[in-house]
Amino acid sequence: MALSKRDRQTDELADNVLAATATLRDAVNKLEFAEPVAWVYNPLNYAWNLHESYVRRWGASRRRVLLMGMNPGPWGMVQTGVPFGEIAVVRDFLQLSGEVGKPDPEHPKRPVQGLHCPRSEVSGRRLWGYFAEKFGTPEAFFAEHFVVNYCPLVFMEESARNHTPDKLPASEAAPLFAACDERLRRLVELYEPQWVVGMGGFARKKLLSSGTSVCTRTFRYKNSSVLSLSNL
Repeated sequence: MALSKRDRQTDELADNVLAATATLRDAVNKLEFAEPVAWVYNPLNYAWNLHESYVRRWGASRRRVLLMGMNPGPWGMVQTGVPFGEIAVVRDFLQLSGEVGKPDPEHPKRPVQGLHCPRSEVSGRRLWGYFAEKFGTPEAFFAEHFVVNYCPLVFMEESARNHTPDKLPASEAAPLFAACDERLRRLVELYEPQWVVGMGGFARKKLLSSGTSVCTRTFRYKNSSVLSLSNL
């Protein structure tokens, strides 16, 4: 059966979003980082299938609002490939499933277990819990909103301590942020949002410096009570 015009448009948009994300994935794979960074995970490599499912199911049409976080958390997107992707949320609210591979190398204190991971990402649980409470269903939320991360990489020190992107030296941050900015501008071009929301201090700064031409709004995201979409 032939696809409708709307189906073709959604497929095309999802293809373009995934192409931009794959370009970012491949670009950051080539980068090198010095101590104190000892381990780097890129969930877009080993969790690509789940990330693709997230985009195709929930991000395949234009949106009024894009919400942007910083980078993957160890028990969220690192495990699932979904921004703020707390396990129960991905499985039950977003209704996604699939196998996740392993980063190579893998830190013994930060194993990737995919949807079998027993740990819970607090920020993801709070964020998606807020959306579930406010909108009721994923269909209602995703009708006008979509959630992305600015940077796909997670950095760890030898001890497995998290090393956030804002702590990278300028020589390492510059090519990373240039690739992330390019993908962000492409997402804005594709989704044509009225608003792009930066969640957290780093996301706010990168959003404002990325050169996007859309209206921006920023939230100091510390817990779900701070985030309000009532005017978006």
